[in-house]
Amino acid sequence: MKGNEQVLVSLNDLLADELTAINQYVVHAEMCANWGYQKLHGVIMKRAIDEMKHAERLIERILFLDTKPTVSKLKEIQIADKVENQFQNDLNAELMAVRVYNLAIKTCIEVGDNGSREILDLILKDEEAHIDWLEAQLEQIKQIGIQTYLAMQIPPAQGA
Repeated sequence: MKGNEQVLVSLNDLLADELTAINQYVVHAEMCANWGYQKLHGVIMKRAIDEMKHAERLIERILFLDTKPTVSKLKEIQIADKVENQFQNDLNAELMAVRVYNLAIKTCIEVGDNGSREILDLILKDEEAHIDWLEAQLEQIKQIGIQTYLAMQIPPAQGA
């Protein structure tokens, strides 16, 4: 089935965003692991996996619409050297993703591509959940302080 050109441009642009997010989140997760924040490592790596699933859905849809997905295009990756800055960079990326997904959904509605719209709606809900989690973490840091927050991310010592 041949897809609408505007929708295909949007899907490939969203794919670039997802591929960029995967890279950013994997680096942030591994940095947290390196610093000993195992709880954060697990949560951030799960978010990277969510983004991989989003990329997979987009690739499947692009292929279904008889087009080759563009997987070599990445946006600028925002790596930070402190957890709170990582969260802010990730939040900024997720907020932008929500805006772009909403625009793409609008395009799908305008051209009558409800199949793509349904897929984008599902991904949008995941992105909104990512925003909610990041905002909660930044609020916790604000309320209890970064040192207390980070201490909560370190697992108890084995054998203690």
